Amino acid sequence: MLVKSIRDSAARSIGHAKVTHAVVVIFLEFFAWGLLTTPMLTVLHETFSQHMFLMNGLIQGVKGLLSFMSAPLIGALSDVWGRKSFLLLTVFFTCAPIPLMRISPWWYFALISVSGVFSVTFSVIFAYVADITEEHERSTAYGLVSATFAASLVTSPAIGAYLSATYSDSLVVLVATIIAVVDILFVLLVVPESLPDKMRLSSWGFPISWEQADPFGSLRKVGKDTTVLVICVTVFLSYLPEAGQYSSFFLYLKQVINFSPAAIAAFIAMVGILSIVAQTLLLSMLMRKIGNKNTVLLGLGFQLFQLAWYGFGSEPWMMWAAGTVAAMSSITFPAVSALVSRCTDHDQQGAVQGMITGIRGLCNGLGPALFGFIFFLFNVELNEIPVVPVANDPASADVSDESSVIPGPPFLFGACTVLLALMVAIFIPEQHNLAIKTCSTRVVSGPVSGSQCNNSAPESDEDNEPLLQDSSL
Repeated sequence: MLVKSIRDSAARSIGHAKVTHAVVVIFLEFFAWGLLTTPMLTVLHETFSQHMFLMNGLIQGVKGLLSFMSAPLIGALSDVWGRKSFLLLTVFFTCAPIPLMRISPWWYFALISVSGVFSVTFSVIFAYVADITEEHERSTAYGLVSATFAASLVTSPAIGAYLSATYSDSLVVLVATIIAVVDILFVLLVVPESLPDKMRLSSWGFPISWEQADPFGSLRKVGKDTTVLVICVTVFLSYLPEAGQYSSFFLYLKQVINFSPAAIAAFIAMVGILSIVAQTLLLSMLMRKIGNKNTVLLGLGFQLFQLAWYGFGSEPWMMWAAGTVAAMSSITFPAVSALVSRCTDHDQQGAVQGMITGIRGLCNGLGPALFGFIFFLFNVELNEIPVVPVANDPASADVSDESSVIPGPPFLFGACTVLLALMVAIFIPEQHNLAIKTCSTRVVSGPVSGSQCNNSAPESDEDNEPLLQDSSL
């Protein structure tokens, strides 16, 4: 009954599906979570006073692995049942842990972990955008959606830090909960269905096979085309350190670099504003001027420089400078998503975007856990890094020397993986006439059945969209 009511709500939606709907959904979801930046660090410190980096990595790791397991299934189901119902589910379960932050921190972290099953909003959103845009518009639309993620973080951490300092963390959690509810209601009442009726099933049977829902099956399918394989390996190697960095970097700024909550909020705002510029104006310009492949290589180069700077930087000004480079590296994933969408049938966008999101989900599981373990391995914890080395204590001197040489060891490791990604990306062909297709025969409501492939090629080199996240902080 719940599923039917969700599906019937599509008829009551306002207007036709637009990219604006996707932008609003993403903005509200991540604005709510951005408000919780300061309370999240406080709750994490209070709940896990020892080994915060390690526990944070494990929690985010479990969430990412569950996202990896569920992304292909949700994407494939959205191809046949429509985007709206699954968009509602993903937003609801992603935001469900928010009110528990002050009610029960242990249940909050537990729910964050299991919410990874439905934390694939970007997968459904990218498929939603692909349904309603032409190929030549898609890279710009993806860049806009990715930039919206950055825009949601421009002011929300600062607002959350102000409300937390002036009033209390409980008020911040309440405001974030209200915004999350507004987002859910927006999807339920306002967002229209983007998938045409003739492409959706009229009954709620079981329209997909285990092969479509198997996350490892989708990864095995990648290897059937060398170009797709190269792209996916590039995404994996580049997003693995990004996922680890995003899960622990704000905690790193607070615990190791001694950033205040206000400084963290200002840092996020700066990177967010620069990311918006990079993913809208800079991305489109680079795609026209230097092409797909060179855009990706440039983005990876920025990411390599940024991670190396984070790894060796020990002063606050170094973090600020590296943050500007991090914003420039955010151009990579929107371009990759645009390329993949052009090589995919119209009725398979959800499955393919689910595959890419699944790879990112795997990184979201491995990256935070890996970063947390490396921090733990190098004794990078608040209670274990002495401010002043103890006289005549060789162990204390060793820790001090180690920290001074490599303040952020996981970031240096991430720079090495991005270097590998850069080397792999060199082998991406200039043209993207990919052989792999995800066409499949399935029964649809009405007389239309069989496979539909979009094999149209660009008429000129100017029509070639540059090659492509979630989230480059």
